[in-house]
Amino acid sequence: MNPVKTIQRLWLLFLLQIPFALMAQHPVRLAVAGITHGHSDWIYNRKLRGDIEIAGIYETNADRVQEFRKRYQLPENLFYTNLEQLLDKVKPEGVMAFGPVNEHIAVVRACAPRKINVMVEKPLATTYKDAQEIADLAKRYGIKVLTDFETSWYASNQYVRNSYKEGRLGQLRKVMINDGHEGPWAMNRHFVSWLTDPVKNGGGALMDFGCYGANLMTWLMEGQRPLSVTAVTHQNRPDRYPKVEDEATIILQYPEAQCVIQASWSWSFSRKDMEVYGTKGYAIAADPVKIRTRMQGASSEVSQTLEPRSAPFNDPFAVFANVIRGTLKLEPDDVYELPVNVTVVEILDAARTSAKSGKTIYLKPRPALVQAGNVGNN
Repeated sequence: MNPVKTIQRLWLLFLLQIPFALMAQHPVRLAVAGITHGHSDWIYNRKLRGDIEIAGIYETNADRVQEFRKRYQLPENLFYTNLEQLLDKVKPEGVMAFGPVNEHIAVVRACAPRKINVMVEKPLATTYKDAQEIADLAKRYGIKVLTDFETSWYASNQYVRNSYKEGRLGQLRKVMINDGHEGPWAMNRHFVSWLTDPVKNGGGALMDFGCYGANLMTWLMEGQRPLSVTAVTHQNRPDRYPKVEDEATIILQYPEAQCVIQASWSWSFSRKDMEVYGTKGYAIAADPVKIRTRMQGASSEVSQTLEPRSAPFNDPFAVFANVIRGTLKLEPDDVYELPVNVTVVEILDAARTSAKSGKTIYLKPRPALVQAGNVGNN
């Protein structure tokens, strides 16, 4: 072959690759729907990676807007008080919802017809009805709707699930999940105002922290729904939380396993941990990286410290950006995905009813609304 022509062809191939390289480096354009959630500061406190660009922020709370602008030195024209106007003008690739949980449905209603992907802070919705509608909209318009949980970033939880899936724990028999802290009464006032509202948050500690356990257990069970849900709630501090519970215990019963979820706003310290007991051994995720295990045949318990989860799984915004770009495909029953999180809200809805009625709630069979792989784009 003529060496000149060979060089020309190689040069042409190189030039053709440049747009793809630039596209890969171009940040994903995201918008934010609501900044009253205490976790909304994560957006600007994360390390600068050049992977995302915040193109607009929707918020109607003027005090919170001024507070946010001043803290992060943000221009006034970045903010909107009308969500649909923001979406039409900014045309983001994704929207992150950090407002009251009962407003997640409105965000998805606005984004889905515009083919805009959504990530919400946990839980997905306040009611099972809203969760079902979100799943239906995602399927109809071919978008992703992810739910972010802090415990999704924990290497320890991944280790426990892998141990179970690989057969080292045997069959699950008992799972204990503890999530709680001292209470939100001293947090930022904008967050507390709706976090302690039974409509905007759907409840108190049961919703705020019970959702973690429901998410992890549904994930462990690969999407299987419990047979029944039993819950007991209480107000230890009605002076602080007059409208909602600050203590909740939820029992999920499966054909051969039971899960006890303890959710609290009245503990002395913050904790998020999980104990999983099987027929061949147990694994305890003590914190994001610490694990204690004892397997069949072992004479004693083994403790180890894991490496933190690697990128992008150590950052929800990176996960969202990669899913939007198609460089990351989550498993259908991943902790972020709709099938698991619709079931989470179904469990929380049943728990709320159980606590109010004093009775065990038996879940009815449901149509295949959110079959794995059929929700959102693939």
